[in-house]
Amino acid sequence: MIISTFVVGIVAPEVPLADVATETATSFGDTFAGVGIPILMAAVIGKTMLESGAAERIIRSFTSITGEDKGEYALFGSGFVLAIPVFFGNVFYLLAPLARSMRARVGHSYSLFIVAICAAAATTHVFVPPTPGPLAVAAEIEANLGTTILVGLMVGFPTAILSGLVYGKFISRRINIPLRDTMGTTTEELKEISQQSSENLPGVFEASLPILLAIILVGAQTVTDTFVSSSTQVVSIFAFLGNPNFALTVAALVSAITFYRVKTHDLETWADELTEALKEGGNIAAIVGAGGAFGGMLAAAGVGGYISSALQELGFGLIVTAWIIAAAVRIAQGSATVAMLTTAGIVAPLVGQLSVHPAYLVMAIGAGGNILSWYNDGGFWIITEIGGLTQTEALKTWTVVTTLIAVFGLVFTLGFSTVMPLA
Repeated sequence: MIISTFVVGIVAPEVPLADVATETATSFGDTFAGVGIPILMAAVIGKTMLESGAAERIIRSFTSITGEDKGEYALFGSGFVLAIPVFFGNVFYLLAPLARSMRARVGHSYSLFIVAICAAAATTHVFVPPTPGPLAVAAEIEANLGTTILVGLMVGFPTAILSGLVYGKFISRRINIPLRDTMGTTTEELKEISQQSSENLPGVFEASLPILLAIILVGAQTVTDTFVSSSTQVVSIFAFLGNPNFALTVAALVSAITFYRVKTHDLETWADELTEALKEGGNIAAIVGAGGAFGGMLAAAGVGGYISSALQELGFGLIVTAWIIAAAVRIAQGSATVAMLTTAGIVAPLVGQLSVHPAYLVMAIGAGGNILSWYNDGGFWIITEIGGLTQTEALKTWTVVTTLIAVFGLVFTLGFSTVMPLA
């Protein structure tokens, strides 16, 4: 990825040759600054929740409600709800250990579990405020926030079902993704834990506490930042407490304490186990940073701006045009959020042409901005490395899911805007 980044910078006339190495390092650093600590903490959470039996305990609670053969519905529902106040990546960090534990327990359908989580979380990530992407787009084009939330849920839910549960069941019958050693935990350890008696596992509350703490802290920060005056002290407090760097560190500490209690290691062995998790997380973070550098160099080369300018004159309706621009920018430079914000800035002056509520334009931009996550998107590498997938498996699951979300999202946006224009 780093070599590819250098090649793009060298051949791009918009990037001065003297700046290529600096731009590569800056984009790598900017990406690492955003995901470095969360990925390291996710590695600790993943290892300690899995090996303490916490993930297994949560899965048994899920399957006691849904049935062991319907566990994907619990993962789907969790992903859809949690990603409304919390970034997609953070949701995946927390739910990936549960998917691995469920695969160890039932012995099949790992591709279904991964797709169910990814589709549910990625859908609300681009459609439903107060997730930052759609929130910023709604503000840019002056769409009413409450209406945007309702329209986002209306468009997002059927989109997630088709992209997640329906496609997940389709692809799980065609590819069997095995459990692999990742996040510092071996498949043998997972299978051994899945066979333990519930009496030897942590209680449901203790097992769930790392996830609950992370969601509550990050969610509270999102809510206060959105609905409370920025001048109040409570916003400053939750800006710290709800920052993913801090919130996931707290979650990792709580999970590590449970791991220490259940496994009864001495402190030195416990520290060695956590160090192994951090080594694994460092490797993942480096790969994600390299993917971010690649996407950043493409953006510096002006690929997104060139494509968006060329597409504005195609003569489609504004909703379809916005979708095409967002999709093109996303494919070119990798970031869904950048694609959404770029497109919002382009189409904002044209909102007066709409015959439907601007919330539908937010949906079209979110759908297009989610399409075809691949090598230039840090999210692709998070799914691949934390989920324990090969690149081919990630392309068949995650990349296809993001594309289906984009297509179904546009279809439902056009359909609902025709039936209920809300103008």
